[in-house]
Amino acid sequence: MEIQTVRALWFSPTGNAERIAVTAARTLSGQFGVPLDTLSLNRPEARKREYAFTSTDFFVFACPVYAGKLPNKILPDLKACLRGHDTPAAALVTFGNRAFDNALAELVSVLTENGFRVVGAGAVVGEHAFTDKLGGGRPGVTDLWEVRTFAEKTAARFRDASAVRAPGDAAAPYYVPKDTDGRPVNFLKAKPEVNLSRCNGCGACARLCPMGAIDPADVARVPGTCIKCQACVTRCTRRARAFRDPAFLSHVAMLERDFSEPKENAFFYGF
Repeated sequence: MEIQTVRALWFSPTGNAERIAVTAARTLSGQFGVPLDTLSLNRPEARKREYAFTSTDFFVFACPVYAGKLPNKILPDLKACLRGHDTPAAALVTFGNRAFDNALAELVSVLTENGFRVVGAGAVVGEHAFTDKLGGGRPGVTDLWEVRTFAEKTAARFRDASAVRAPGDAAAPYYVPKDTDGRPVNFLKAKPEVNLSRCNGCGACARLCPMGAIDPADVARVPGTCIKCQACVTRCTRRARAFRDPAFLSHVAMLERDFSEPKENAFFYGF
């Protein structure tokens, strides 16, 4: 069957995964000469419904890497809401210049189990959510050019391509964060604090939180589960939010010290 629509979805709290998903999908749409449909899964309510795709759709999905895998609090939603029916697909992840570890393998596995035929996969460097000293300003012009090239190659060979094999182990455990002394650190309970002298109570942070964790009536309160995605921190125009947990800050310092050398993007194809 001929492709009739390119459909792009993403989970992208800081915008990096959205950029690569839209870039790849627009290129595919142009290659096939078909309409493009896009949808964000950032909000909890968007992940509560099921999205079904057919063999005449080309599906693009992008998600950030969290500790070397897909975000563990978002993964159950992705498994529940995405349904393919022999749907050709491209799987993409963004990673903050450390490593994508097993995240791409996990995404390919999830999509395959849900009825998608993943014929292309890629891991693209994006500015780290914790610090702009890792991958600052990425994905940039060159990164997006590589994403477009990936999409063109995928479009050219998808009909005869076998399912892609991404490196890594989908069942592997999460990467364990470490501090500057190389010791494992745990900051799961850390939550973003508010500088009340800067905050004007606009509520944007509560609206942007992908977990709905921030109290919209009092944004200084975070009663829900925080996944450290940094959406509230990076998108606050008044720079009123920050993480001050010592274990978190020591981990960030380690990342800045040990992983500042620019990493390359990686792309994989079915043959």
